[in-house]
Amino acid sequence: MPYNCSMTAAAASPTFRIVHTVCSHDCPDSCGVLVTVDGDGRAVKVAGDPAHPVTQGFLCGKVAKYLDRVYAPSRILYPLKRKAGVAKGPLERGREHEAFEQVSWDEALDAIAARLKSVAAEFGPESILPYSYAGTIGVLGFGSMDRRFFHRLGASQLDRTICSEAGGEAWKLVYGKKLGTPTEDFRLAKLILAWGANIHGNNVHLWPMVEQARRNGARLIVIDPYRTRTAALADWHIAIRPGTDGALALGMMRVILNEGLEDREYINEMTHGFEQLAERAQEYTPERVAAWTGMKAAEVESLAREYAGTRPAALRLNYGVQRAENGGTAVRAIVMLPALTGAWKYRGGGAQLSTSGAFEWDENAVRRPDLAMASPLKRLARTVNMCALGEALDARGIGNREQGIVGAEQRDGVEASYSTPGVQALFVYNSNPGAVAPNQNAVKRGLARADLFTVVHDLFFNDTTDYADYILPATTFLEHTDVQGAYGHYFVQLSQKAIDPPGEARPNVWLFGELARRMGFEEECFRDSEMDLIRQALAIGEDGHSTRPQMEHITLEDLKEQGHVPLGFHRDPEGRPFQPYVSGTVPTQSGKVEFYSEKLAARGLDPLPGFVPATESRFGELAKRFPLEFLSRKADNYMNSTFANLDGHRKMEARTSQRLEMHPADAAARGISDGDAVRIWNDRGSLRLTALMNASLPAGVVAGKLDWGKLSADGENVNALTSERLTDIGAGATFYSTLVEVDKTGSRE
Repeated sequence: MPYNCSMTAAAASPTFRIVHTVCSHDCPDSCGVLVTVDGDGRAVKVAGDPAHPVTQGFLCGKVAKYLDRVYAPSRILYPLKRKAGVAKGPLERGREHEAFEQVSWDEALDAIAARLKSVAAEFGPESILPYSYAGTIGVLGFGSMDRRFFHRLGASQLDRTICSEAGGEAWKLVYGKKLGTPTEDFRLAKLILAWGANIHGNNVHLWPMVEQARRNGARLIVIDPYRTRTAALADWHIAIRPGTDGALALGMMRVILNEGLEDREYINEMTHGFEQLAERAQEYTPERVAAWTGMKAAEVESLAREYAGTRPAALRLNYGVQRAENGGTAVRAIVMLPALTGAWKYRGGGAQLSTSGAFEWDENAVRRPDLAMASPLKRLARTVNMCALGEALDARGIGNREQGIVGAEQRDGVEASYSTPGVQALFVYNSNPGAVAPNQNAVKRGLARADLFTVVHDLFFNDTTDYADYILPATTFLEHTDVQGAYGHYFVQLSQKAIDPPGEARPNVWLFGELARRMGFEEECFRDSEMDLIRQALAIGEDGHSTRPQMEHITLEDLKEQGHVPLGFHRDPEGRPFQPYVSGTVPTQSGKVEFYSEKLAARGLDPLPGFVPATESRFGELAKRFPLEFLSRKADNYMNSTFANLDGHRKMEARTSQRLEMHPADAAARGISDGDAVRIWNDRGSLRLTALMNASLPAGVVAGKLDWGKLSADGENVNALTSERLTDIGAGATFYSTLVEVDKTGSRE
């Protein structure tokens, strides 16, 4: 049935209409959202799509209040240019406009194009760096016309590793492709092991499945250093020390193998390298693992027995685990567990990290990397790792740190000797690096350079716009059309434009198409509309159907009519349930689930998982100076830094905002009491916060929440303390491998 005014009582008046959109924020749930629009074209209600099997008619607390964001008085509505003589730097909240003047789109785009041309001519196009991530995860908004533009320009490419690359690459080393247990099947599990997964806070549409499983007798075990909402509701919360997840997984393997709890039939048929893994696991005795994790040896044994002895057992792993120095290896070890026990054989068993590998969009058609051959470089440009932004913006020029900056072809084993010009222009969209990038003080020093030309496309003033030369107003997902998959379910969805953008806000597709025209790029692809790009992403054939694997049954008409369409293997979940990695060939080098990685061995790396403590952990030399491990945790009611500026969302986070959570023993050793003003610091920076006692934290661990620096007492946030060190696999961020010290500053709250 199409979405129209007859569908809901909320649309009793014929002047109301219902439009199907999709929440494009960086969340596995990718909810179908029904937007009620009145006769004046104003959105008056957002609601979860009741027909969507995962959304189930409700929205999270963040998006339920989404109209507060759409119609916020502080929203940027017009292009802005920094006033002459106003230096870059932190601006007082509510007075940011004083540093800028309103200009027309034509004036802004003409000036930006002219500056990009001059930078490219003087320093080379690779001195221009785009910086974006998942401010929107719609296919078009995340990467389409923007990639075309920067490929054609010859600008540096961005290695977008900050969130999920370490874990994603680790999963693929074991299974070849990011697939997993369908969200709806978690209701059938008898044990749910949430490992670094705050389901109730950041994956809430899985929670009804967990509740249904528990009503049917399932147990919920949560492994997490922090007592999250999910941990507080668990049957057993295991608060291990940060970064020791890999050791625990290997210790569980040893118990499973020594007690004969493995599934030899599955292992023999479906896996590669079992004998080598079994030998490695013997090194990880429960006693050794207990010394690293802070658990008791008996608890390691009990966990292993319960996990291996319960069928079906579902493992929900989230990306927090991989944000440690050895995080990729930890993920490899953890995701081997369901293969060791044969959990994949049972519906409701297995594991889920991401389902994104199921959506085989035609990315080459959408992003057009071939346009790089028409750039002045006549090749793909170098790649800059987004986690090393502070170093990339260093006025002294880019260094050649390992994994930080590479020639694009090096990933495929082809040597390259690209030049490394310094970054002279930065184009930020779908991200707020002034808040979310590691080593914030280094990032801010780079952003403050007078010679750096910076453009930011966003909805609000934030920690990055304070340093912009031009600010361009962006759209919300209600204000443009896009197509979207998910990394937490198996449905393709069409997000239709529900309302006109307020003021002069414009989406990414329009922005980069207009810039391309002003740059003189004559390729016809820069004139493609949103619907053109959607057809290309789906690879719509002459018969109107997609030609992509598992999407062959999908047409644009279906998406417009139904809002969401399941992938091919998920069309009949009861008659033909989807259970990956149960039989047949696995898309790895060996064709099997890989306990032993020939690919890693060929690169001279350890082909088996093992545990090595992080450089910044209680087990390293640096702990003599900075003895506390710091969790720079995410808020339940923000999406990274998104929503953090909205008063309604801030009220929901009030209890822990600007607080440093400490174990009472650590506080007492420093003469700190609840409510004391404290300083948390290391060699990279410091923060002033208020102490909050939390006895559920492991001793030796302190926790603080990601927020906007401009909303804090001293203009800093938790990333003033995190480093640009990269993960062992995937070159991701190591936010959770951070050592600090804390002292009392003398004043109380």
